[in-house]
Amino acid sequence: MNEELQNKYNKLIDELKNCGRLAVAFSGGVDSAFLVYAAHEALGDNLLAVTAVTQSYPQHEAADAAKILKSYGVRHAQVNVDQLAIPGFCENGAERCYYCKRELFSAIMAEADRHGITLVADGANTDDENDYRPGMRATAELGVLSPLRQAGFSKQDIRGASKALGIFTWDKPSYACLASRIPYGEKITAEKLAMVEKAEQALLDMGFKEMRVRCHGNIARVEVAESDFEKAVSQRKEIAAAVKAAGFMYVALDLEGFRSGSLNAVLKK
Repeated sequence: MNEELQNKYNKLIDELKNCGRLAVAFSGGVDSAFLVYAAHEALGDNLLAVTAVTQSYPQHEAADAAKILKSYGVRHAQVNVDQLAIPGFCENGAERCYYCKRELFSAIMAEADRHGITLVADGANTDDENDYRPGMRATAELGVLSPLRQAGFSKQDIRGASKALGIFTWDKPSYACLASRIPYGEKITAEKLAMVEKAEQALLDMGFKEMRVRCHGNIARVEVAESDFEKAVSQRKEIAAAVKAAGFMYVALDLEGFRSGSLNAVLKK
């Protein structure tokens, strides 16, 4: 790590040590993997990783989470949350993430309390302050800590530090929950979430790392990185077949390419 990044990491370790005992909301993604690594270094057995298992939590994320925890030797707990039963979730309004995060973190906090832990942290970073994130309001109301944000870590910082520390998720693409693939105002159902997950897994298996399958009714709008456009066109028949096999009727390739949070554009109009 360069000096600036090392100083941030040292600050993070000091902040985590001050927690005494801590539960980290853990998905297996880039941010939470890095936070768990640092928290384990700072707290050892006084750390608990808690994963919320929901209908929108992809199985490939769960597989990475298990791999990480096995390599770290971190205590792990899972809580099952029925997202479809959360008031305001299936209706999929602009505040969906607020309702969901409040329920998920309430369950995580309850699990932490069963282990005698009062402090809970998430993997939010400074980049999250620049996008529409109603879930951050929910975590703030619940008193959830955001050590990475407090220490000044951006997503780029997290990837750089993870690479230096040998954490395999350093170059892993970011995957938001599957519900973020469904446009605001379009009802979320278990069937749609399953369709999206199956279609995205097929694309992952084809070698597309940065991608999304956006669900517009029976139309799948596929986003891939611009660098993968040629690959996507050359494999268009295979992509179409796989996405249709997931349950979609039509398949479209988005000419603007992959962009995180593209469905938030409607909120700015």
